[in-house]
Amino acid sequence: MRLVLEKRPERNRWMQVASPLLAVTLTVLFGCILFAVRGIDPLHAIYVYFIGPLTTLWSIEELIVKATPLVLIGAGLAICFRADLWNIGAEGQLIAGALAGGSIPILAPHWDSSLAIPAMLLLGMLGGMAWAAVPALLRNRFGANEILTSLMLVYVAQYLLDWLVRGPWRDPQGFNFPKSISFNDWHLLATFGDGRVHLGAVFALVVAAVLAVFMARTLKGFEIRARGEAPRASTFGGFSVPGTTWLCFGISGALAGLAGICEVAGPVGQLQPTISPGYGFTAIIVAFLGRLNPLGALFGGLVLAVCYLGGEAAQVELSISEKTAQVFQGVLLFLILACDTLVRCRVRLERGTQGSSSGQGAAPPLGIEDAGSRAASEGAAR
Repeated sequence: MRLVLEKRPERNRWMQVASPLLAVTLTVLFGCILFAVRGIDPLHAIYVYFIGPLTTLWSIEELIVKATPLVLIGAGLAICFRADLWNIGAEGQLIAGALAGGSIPILAPHWDSSLAIPAMLLLGMLGGMAWAAVPALLRNRFGANEILTSLMLVYVAQYLLDWLVRGPWRDPQGFNFPKSISFNDWHLLATFGDGRVHLGAVFALVVAAVLAVFMARTLKGFEIRARGEAPRASTFGGFSVPGTTWLCFGISGALAGLAGICEVAGPVGQLQPTISPGYGFTAIIVAFLGRLNPLGALFGGLVLAVCYLGGEAAQVELSISEKTAQVFQGVLLFLILACDTLVRCRVRLERGTQGSSSGQGAAPPLGIEDAGSRAASEGAAR
């Protein structure tokens, strides 16, 4: 006997909506068990991790600041994933955008006008788009796996950033610390009031709304959805597979680059060896938590931002390590993929059948290891 997964004849719409909520609930229950095993009061730990970041005005502002890059990148990745294109290198595209846009205040520090910040944002988007164009080109021209090529480019971008801030772009007045000069005046994004919430939060809202309309109401959006759901039908329909690849990687790369320049022109305020705590990788969870919908990325971004803030608070108040805090992100991704699999398929117990060794007759049923291979590859990429 073995457990097999059978594809459901049709998907329940309510189950699709409830799937991410169920994954979040199961993640919280897992956290209770984890903290109890470590001898920590589970209720107090869950309060610190998930409720504490929502109790003060300062924490809510920090929540928005951390959610901004996650929403920008997650909305772009949702477009890629809907087309069955696996851009796993958004972290590298974020760094490339930060480098491209941050070059203006470093190489032209005296250009202090109202045109400086729009130029930085534009260069940031172009930088991320150019970095994402490499795996798109390799896939279209040579059939290279975009998961590997986009992921390896992350390390190239990280080493390039590290070399620049320790070498040519290092602040000569920075006491030999590996950082660039601090950005000032028109080289910084406008903030709301005296807090740290910057204009990037507005960009995230606009991007999510525009991409939602683009996917639902335009021919290109239909082409992307058709490419992911029925690739052969989209080919017969005359849609260009290379063109869709260029478009999806261009959009996701540009938004990752925009997130990068918003970080260095916002909360960070300069180039340094570490720009983000892994927003490009965490945005993969954001995209799936949002059901691969740009508007859903708003919900996913806020949930993962709570995980970031709660992890920092738990390290201080509960004396747990950063790695323990990061476990929640991995568990959340695993449970999202598991719940999605159960939405598409149902579990059935099958007894052994005669003639299975003859190699003739009907094809064997879909095993868990076969039906879950796609989900496993997505989780392994994270």
